[in-house]
Amino acid sequence: MMKYLKINIEEKADIEVLKNTVLQLKGVSSAEIIDDENPESELKKAFAKTKEQLKKGDYETLVNDIFDILTKNNSKNNK
Repeated sequence: MMKYLKINIEEKADIEVLKNTVLQLKGVSSAEIIDDENPESELKKAFAKTKEQLKKGDYETLVNDIFDILTKNNSKNNK
């Protein structure tokens, strides 16, 4: 099971520097910048990632990503 850490930052913070710093920490496998103010951009990123996965034939990761999304949405609806 994946665990996530949500970090809220100030408007003037250098998010790329923060992301790179977090990635240096032991136990951190990935860091992703999510803009709640612009969810459309997140959707575009998700579609772009899916398109790349299909091109590469990376079906296992694609299915796992979809499963993660479905289980997250389901767990939110059950609360």
